[in-house]
Amino acid sequence: MPPRICSIVDIIENTTLHKTFYFSDEKCRNAKPGQFIMIWIPGVDEIPMSLSFIGGKQGVTVEKKGEGTKKLHEMNVGDKIGIRGPYGNAFSMHGKKILFVAGGTGIAPLMPLIKMVKEKVVILGARTSSLLLFEKELKEMNAKLYIATDDGSHGYHGFATDVFEKIIKEGKFDMVYTCGPEAMMKKVFDLCIKKNIPMQASLERYMKCGVGICDSCAIDGYHVCKDGPVFDINMLKKMKDFGKWKRDETGKKVEI
Repeated sequence: MPPRICSIVDIIENTTLHKTFYFSDEKCRNAKPGQFIMIWIPGVDEIPMSLSFIGGKQGVTVEKKGEGTKKLHEMNVGDKIGIRGPYGNAFSMHGKKILFVAGGTGIAPLMPLIKMVKEKVVILGARTSSLLLFEKELKEMNAKLYIATDDGSHGYHGFATDVFEKIIKEGKFDMVYTCGPEAMMKKVFDLCIKKNIPMQASLERYMKCGVGICDSCAIDGYHVCKDGPVFDINMLKKMKDFGKWKRDETGKKVEI
């Protein structure tokens, strides 16, 4: 399926490494929280990106870390990109008291869902304070916000999972939603198993096609692009590679 050509209508510089790119696309307007799109950067690459904004504003929040994302960061308002999707499944809403655990750009696919939840606790982690995403926006949404930074420059000095472990000892939650580094999500998964808390996680894998054909994003019989990217705790239990292995661009399994 050829991409739909869209113009970038706004760009927000969130941090020195992150920008949010807004565009107008009817299909993305009607996307569900957790779904992703394939963004074609003319002459460079096509890359998967979770939607951080849906509805009236559609956008993706992008960390500059590879050839495709570096080129996207160089683009300006009015420049053209191609879009395929939205693809994949979405987060499903369960319960009233909800806990979100996000690491780095993992907060991006959680943002549309956080907006929909009334009683929400959010744990936001980053390497350092200058790389924290959407702190202001989360406070404006009346989220009970806990911040953790690896270097202790803001909030708790340590990992988001340390804060998570403490919070679930002190209170009960109907559902945990998480996205971020897979090692972080694996720790969240292990703690949810121990405490018998339902959980959904948005996984990231190297993708080429986005529709379950190329096998690049395969994990233990599942395709992240088609069966995911959101997996519940029962599906994660079946994944031996979760938190341990992933495939690189050549298809080789590498340790996480």
